Amino acid sequence: MDCHYNESITFFYNLSKKNISDTWRTKDVVVVSMGLLVCFFVIFANILVMMAIFMNRRFHYPIYYLLGNLAAADLFSGISYLYLMFHTGPWTIKLSIYQWFVRQGLIDTSLTASVINLMAIALERHQTIFTMQLHSKMTNHRVVLLIIGIWVIAIVMGLVPTMGWHCVCNIQKCSNMAPLYSRSYLVFWAVLNLLTFTVMVAVYTRIFIYVRRKNHRMSQHTSQVKHKETVFNLMKTVVMILGCFVVCWTPGLVLLLLDGLCETCNVLTYEKFFLVLAECNSFMNPIIYSYRDKDMRDTFKRILCYPCRRSQQTGEHSGVRFNTLEQEARRARGGGDGQANGGQVVLKEGEKMLDSSES
Repeated sequence: MDCHYNESITFFYNLSKKNISDTWRTKDVVVVSMGLLVCFFVIFANILVMMAIFMNRRFHYPIYYLLGNLAAADLFSGISYLYLMFHTGPWTIKLSIYQWFVRQGLIDTSLTASVINLMAIALERHQTIFTMQLHSKMTNHRVVLLIIGIWVIAIVMGLVPTMGWHCVCNIQKCSNMAPLYSRSYLVFWAVLNLLTFTVMVAVYTRIFIYVRRKNHRMSQHTSQVKHKETVFNLMKTVVMILGCFVVCWTPGLVLLLLDGLCETCNVLTYEKFFLVLAECNSFMNPIIYSYRDKDMRDTFKRILCYPCRRSQQTGEHSGVRFNTLEQEARRARGGGDGQANGGQVVLKEGEKMLDSSES
């Protein structure tokens, strides 16, 4: 078997008909600009979520620990994409084979962790709703083990191509979207994520059906308006969760399947735009899973307004001090007159008392 570890990245890109430009084209500038903007939003939003969960004791429950881990996965995803944005376009030519695998491995690890976290949250919600609980009875020890397991699976998935499931030694099997990846690996990764997506759809569908039946039974004792409102709110949340996932991930997964199964299909035209679209799911997750929580929103406001409150308090303290000194100066200047006037009033009152006693 003839391996090509000594070849340059350009060799594999030319083999897959994926051109690398030496200069910055308009498409490259647009994609990198959009990618950087999305990365900054992802990093900021997920740091905010993690800070809120850490600071507010009301969030110290298993579901919020999983949300925090989801935020950590999406934060890692934002950092991975930020690394990608600075190693793409004309910069790709300067990469070695191992640097290219590191770049792609970071993305695979982060995205896999995000998807598995989404499924873990769906299963946790399924367990709590069907047992009529607000929070899961899962111990902190089990939550930690679950989080560790999620990251172990994600890291293994990110390392699988580097450990041998690539096309460096079998260039006939190289994909077009990822020129050093084997097409069979892309099919495997896409199918695995689609299966995860199918499980999430099944879980949330079952939750919706169960809650709708439960509300239908309870509607005999409650108003019909409240019943419809509850069902509508649940449907809205489910549609937002699944809709965001479908919109952000389906185009990229379909491209991966086409790239792995169809050698003649042109999958490179919209590849980078779909990659940015998939990354958008990482900053939509905090909005869907966290921002809809009123306590989380209030915590966000306290965190974001903290610098404003600090500067306001500093200004108030300095203003109070200045006004106090000014008032003391005024009192010092007018103190003598006040005492003299007070003495005259006392003397007059004394004279009146003497006159009244003599009479």
